[in-house]
Amino acid sequence: MSVSVLALGLNHVSAPVSVRERVSLPEDLVQPALNALRQAFGGAVKEAAILSTCNRTELYCAAEPHVADQLPSWLAEFNKIEAGALAPHVYLHGRDEAVRHAFRVASGLDSMVLGEPQILGQMKDAVRAAEEAGALGTLLHQLFQRTFSVAKEVRSTTAIGAQSVSMAAAAVRLAERVFGDLAQCKVLFIGAGEMIELCATHFAARQPASIVVANRTLERAENLANRFSASTMRLADLPDRLAQFDVVVSCTASTLPLLGLGMVERATRQRKRKPMVMVDLAVPRDIEPEVAQLDDIYLYSVDDLGAVVQSGTDARRAAVVQAEAIIDARVRNFMHWMQVRANVPVIRDLQSTAQSIQALELERAKRLLAKGESPEAVLEQLAHGLTQKYLHGTMTALNQSDVTERQELLHWLPRLFPSGTDRR
Repeated sequence: MSVSVLALGLNHVSAPVSVRERVSLPEDLVQPALNALRQAFGGAVKEAAILSTCNRTELYCAAEPHVADQLPSWLAEFNKIEAGALAPHVYLHGRDEAVRHAFRVASGLDSMVLGEPQILGQMKDAVRAAEEAGALGTLLHQLFQRTFSVAKEVRSTTAIGAQSVSMAAAAVRLAERVFGDLAQCKVLFIGAGEMIELCATHFAARQPASIVVANRTLERAENLANRFSASTMRLADLPDRLAQFDVVVSCTASTLPLLGLGMVERATRQRKRKPMVMVDLAVPRDIEPEVAQLDDIYLYSVDDLGAVVQSGTDARRAAVVQAEAIIDARVRNFMHWMQVRANVPVIRDLQSTAQSIQALELERAKRLLAKGESPEAVLEQLAHGLTQKYLHGTMTALNQSDVTERQELLHWLPRLFPSGTDRR
């Protein structure tokens, strides 16, 4: 059975954050998901990798073609979602389109922030997780190695990453729309991962009145806080201290909201109607979406920031055409490699058959020489026997074929059996 490359997923274009958060997989669930995927399809899914970020969840598989029709249902069932509710938001790519999709994702062409570099590191993490789970084989290994190479080529030869408008910069821009100068603002960061670090860098450049970092692991919070002359607090203190802050930026790996409607409502009363900007970069979300209904609360999700980001990408769009041309060429190269790889078993069979014929004819020639036959006669019989067996399959196919098949065979014969002149 032939094996094809498949890419199934949903992203910031195909699905809102309310859907994406329901299929988002935290790091500790990726390996169980890979195991469940391969068990569900038995030997039909040969290899698999899962990429899950705030903007996308995608499955990359080396699988038998019939698996494609069943993958969307598996994704819905694994995440306990009705298949009908998920189906409108899912995309599925096969063969060269799946390869092209992987190349575009790694190159930042499919990102909310056009050309952003973070996705490449996230894809490398996904590949590492697949390797550790024993779910990666030759085909996907080759695909991802070429994916990383293409991403490097796109970034080094085009301006796709120039003047990048990041999510972190967009968060600052939204806060400034409400407060103007941030010099009098108190900023709280919840989480201590890469996205929070990027946001802290951008906010610190505006020199706010104070910065506080809250995180489940106090050591990580302190490491981040030390870089920006900030202080730290425990997550358990959020209900009592939330009202102190003008800007709250949250991005954790929590599967449940950290800031609920009731907690934020109490904070607004304590603030005496003073506005608060809340930026939720987490998927699943850290802040209950109902918080947006409160007066004086300006809540922005990752999708809201994406809209701000898109307004600043015009300078890089000219590079997209060049990047797509590079990707198209590399897709063709990979598909050629796949085709050559698919031919290997056929070539091995041909070589094995030829070697068997050679061994038989050579053994017969040795016996004749041992009986004292003339070497010239033995060589003639050897050459005749090899030639007859060499042509036997072709002659039989010609004699047993119908008119259409015979015409097709006759078309290919000059290429399969070039004349003596062609061999020179």
